Amino acid sequence: MPERAQRRRALTARFRDLEIDGLLVSFLPNVRYLTGFTGSNAILALTPDSALMYTDLRYQTQSKQQVDCKSQAMKGSIWHAAAGWAKRKKLTRIGVEAARVTLEQQADLAKKLGNGIVIIGVGREVEKLRRVKSPEEIQAISRSVQINSMAYAAALARFKAGMSERDLAAEIGYQMRRAGADDTAFETIVASGDRSALPHARPSSAAIEPNRLLLIDMGALCEGYTSDMTRVVVPGRITSETRRLYQAVLEAQLAAIDAVRPGVKAVDVDNAARQTLKKHSLDELFKHSTGHGLGLEIHEAPRLGKREKLKLEAGMVITIEPGAYKEGFGGVRIEDTVLVTETGCQILTPTAKKLVAI
Repeated sequence: MPERAQRRRALTARFRDLEIDGLLVSFLPNVRYLTGFTGSNAILALTPDSALMYTDLRYQTQSKQQVDCKSQAMKGSIWHAAAGWAKRKKLTRIGVEAARVTLEQQADLAKKLGNGIVIIGVGREVEKLRRVKSPEEIQAISRSVQINSMAYAAALARFKAGMSERDLAAEIGYQMRRAGADDTAFETIVASGDRSALPHARPSSAAIEPNRLLLIDMGALCEGYTSDMTRVVVPGRITSETRRLYQAVLEAQLAAIDAVRPGVKAVDVDNAARQTLKKHSLDELFKHSTGHGLGLEIHEAPRLGKREKLKLEAGMVITIEPGAYKEGFGGVRIEDTVLVTETGCQILTPTAKKLVAI
């Protein structure tokens, strides 16, 4: 059975436990995962014995080329079309993605369904399937990782004194596309000096400061799959304080990576990083979780945080990215994309982690 058909079957096998007899999948990454469709408007209507994707006329040809189940491109609202489908199927309990459907969409759907069909909000069932990647997905992520690292090296090679954060971010995006990416996976973070202590700083027009920390967080989008990497460099002279901060974060990252293997709880990986930073009295400067899954989205399950009890499985692809952010001085975050294997893990990111001056 083709891979996407297997995914749909695994999903519909959950219908009895979910107490539904049909499901409308409208979150586009989930639609893509289940059908291959890459357009911007679609609903996949599922029962245990049928699959039909609705889209609009813009995607009439594209849907025929991409979708491996029945599809219909049509005028008008695809939600109304899905309601008609549910009636024809004589369904009584239709599931929708609770976290993805707006109140307006649900009210409109209920009006079209009329009496006799109950709408049931279901959890992130497709996202649960997406946690473990297939060999083909791992290959796509690996290509994205390679392109991302190539772009990083090419952009740094063009770094010049006085370049602004925005200029370097733009150069990274350009080099990413030159290397074969479809797009950046998210807005590239380039933060210099004091601003590197902002975990999600947006690039500014300020010139990158000499002899100060320069944090770069970047990811590529390739064939729909993402990558994520953070590196820190110093334009000019590296101070002893910078080296101490960097070394502590590097030790934390390596400790977390060493903890990654099947059966380990996500919280234990997070704790490995935090305990290492605590030895350096830096645990209070770590302001986010240790990592997250990635794939069709840059942030997916699992999350590697303080209260995450989910056990890792072979085939999961995650980031490991502890950081320490010292206000008035700067921040260090070191991040790799990591594959959970049968015996441990594999670091997919090829870029070296030695602190370098540029």
